[in-house]
Amino acid sequence: MKKLMCLFLMMVITMGLIGCGQAKEASKDINENQEVDAAADGDSTKDSEDGTVDSEEDDKEDADKPVDEDKQFIVMGTNAEFPPFEYIAGGEVTGFDVDIAKKIAEKLGLELKIENMQFSGLIAALQTKKIDFIAAGMTNTEERAKSVNFSQDYFEASQVIIVKKDSDAVKGKADLEGKKIGVQLGTTGEMEAKEIADATVESYDAGFAAVMDLANGKLDAVVIDQKPAEKFVSKNDKVMILEEELTKEAYAIAVNKEDDALLDTINQVIQELQESGEYDALYEKYFGEQEAE
Repeated sequence: MKKLMCLFLMMVITMGLIGCGQAKEASKDINENQEVDAAADGDSTKDSEDGTVDSEEDDKEDADKPVDEDKQFIVMGTNAEFPPFEYIAGGEVTGFDVDIAKKIAEKLGLELKIENMQFSGLIAALQTKKIDFIAAGMTNTEERAKSVNFSQDYFEASQVIIVKKDSDAVKGKADLEGKKIGVQLGTTGEMEAKEIADATVESYDAGFAAVMDLANGKLDAVVIDQKPAEKFVSKNDKVMILEEELTKEAYAIAVNKEDDALLDTINQVIQELQESGEYDALYEKYFGEQEAE
């Protein structure tokens, strides 16, 4: 009887050992199969052969790399609230600056794309390379030249004073002291107005909005570039431009400090337009005939 019991116990122990060995082999096979499947799906966290680890940070770095230099377009940054240099017509940005920009794109053999944004944000967009150049009736100033490179000047301009026709509060520059003055945000008009003693300066995203507030009696005057001022006044019979100019200045096209090649091309295009007579044709198209000097 004891012999039978011992024999039975030995058989149970043997079967248990065999079962454990099979379970370990099965677990090993499952783990190996899971690793193979994960690698095929791209989910493996193991180091690659060169010792690097794929991660979301690597993907982010790839996304932040600059676009291929062989791009098919060039991006102009502007503020389409500045007629006739740039404005919206038929749902598209058009104007004097846009026609010059098209010539630049044509020279480069690229498509022109336009980013319309607030004037005050243009230089930052250029520095971060969200745009390739600025064509926005931008005055070439020493302060701006610290942040961008300017082309040769392509347009002579001035800051003028707009007032209500039925008001005698402002008759010239000297009368602006202590007055409430409307300007377009980020422009040289805003800079000049802030230098006027005791003046309260109200900044607007669009010059036209400042002129409307002037017409409605909310401002004493508006300081803005001459050509846009002429457009605004032509559409509102309650306001007029004073004869005395506030400043004289010149517009230029701005490029990133690192983009010398583009600057050279832009200068070449401006010179070719002026020498060929195309510039005069564009001027007449948007401003009428030029006054004799």
